[in-house]
Amino acid sequence: MNILIIDDERAICSSLSFALEDEYRVFTASGPEESLRVLEQEPIDGILLDLNLRGGSGMELLRQIKEKKPDVVVIMMTAYGSIESSVEAMKAGAYHYLTKPLNLEEVRLLLGKALAFQQLHKQVQVLSQAVRQQETYAGIIGKSSAMQKVFQLIQKVKDISTNVLITGESGTGKELVARAIHYQGGRQKGAFSVVNCAAIPEPLLESELFGHEKGAFTGAYARQQGLFERSDGGTIFLDEIGEMPLSLQAKILRVIQEKVVSPIGSQQPKEVDVRIISATNRNLQEEVAKGNFREDLYYRLNVIPIHLPPLRERKEDVPLLAEHFLALYSANMGVRKKTLSPEAKRMLYHYPYPGNVRELSNMLEYAVALSENEVIEPRDLPEAVRENHSGRTAKEAAGRGLLLPEGLTLAEAERRYILYTLEKNGGHRQNTARQLAISERGLRDKLKQYLRGAE
Repeated sequence: MNILIIDDERAICSSLSFALEDEYRVFTASGPEESLRVLEQEPIDGILLDLNLRGGSGMELLRQIKEKKPDVVVIMMTAYGSIESSVEAMKAGAYHYLTKPLNLEEVRLLLGKALAFQQLHKQVQVLSQAVRQQETYAGIIGKSSAMQKVFQLIQKVKDISTNVLITGESGTGKELVARAIHYQGGRQKGAFSVVNCAAIPEPLLESELFGHEKGAFTGAYARQQGLFERSDGGTIFLDEIGEMPLSLQAKILRVIQEKVVSPIGSQQPKEVDVRIISATNRNLQEEVAKGNFREDLYYRLNVIPIHLPPLRERKEDVPLLAEHFLALYSANMGVRKKTLSPEAKRMLYHYPYPGNVRELSNMLEYAVALSENEVIEPRDLPEAVRENHSGRTAKEAAGRGLLLPEGLTLAEAERRYILYTLEKNGGHRQNTARQLAISERGLRDKLKQYLRGAE
């Protein structure tokens, strides 16, 4: 490991170098400029810094060091030790504080502890980053098994040019997946173009996709390139492809088969190299059966299907998403990061989310904007969440029991029934445990597990 000793007394630098050179690679400097130069040129792990330098303030140099290299461990040295300077140094980022005359054994011991702490901190950062990477992919958040499968698919297809069809309900994040495939893959330097096939009238959509020549129609005063030409070498994302008119579906098929486009009013086809990623919330096989979608185009687009599950089927992602949106909207609104009360967490966890992730995002933006305190309570959540909660508890209070939908795992069914029984008993754990025929300790362990999942 590399150590930098900063002291304007050359004797101190020499004696410390001699004492530490068997264990470390030692560098020395006598002033701020020389110190910062060494820090830029060498991979320094730890610094022994004199508080009182003739060429400048050791405290100011400490701040500059922590600004440039925040992970470097700094131990302050001074002959004028005081509580005030010690506290100030610690606030500025120093690991510890030593007074002169120095005890070399104390220096060795403290330096060893400081560098061990630094290594541990680095390992924690690496592990934390690994955990975050498992829970996110290119800005898409999810630790559920369903989302992990999506991440694995993106990783496999990002560097090839095969067409991808993304399916899922509105608000599940289909465009995010398309962007991840493009920007994480081999076409990231090319253009990424987005067109919503349901939002543009047919004549304008054709011109938007394929371009037109000057004079091709009324108002065509100049030649205009279409998205396919502008996306040459990149990716085009056709959102809501199920809404595309049949006449344009034939032109899309030609682009896929022949890799050429013909602008409106032109007889000269133009070669393009474009990857097509499409998305829909419709069942395209049903649309094919109804005659609303070309079967040959469906198979050309659906080479690699990626399905995004609705949020109600991956509830374990709700706490992660909520944490993300709270941080995002708190920062956007210039307020301290807000948190959810335990009851607000439970209400959000049990909400069915017909609008999926987009709806959760809107709910938390609403809550951050309108809540007056740093902790968001149930009263701060939108009415839909509160009504869902009151309706659920009212049904249970009416003695109708707990309705468990098909497809639940045994663990999820058990979780719902335990929480239902606890609520029915007014939170009384002894009565709940008795009714469930389990020990109070067993009930307590289960509740701790469920609360961790909702955090």
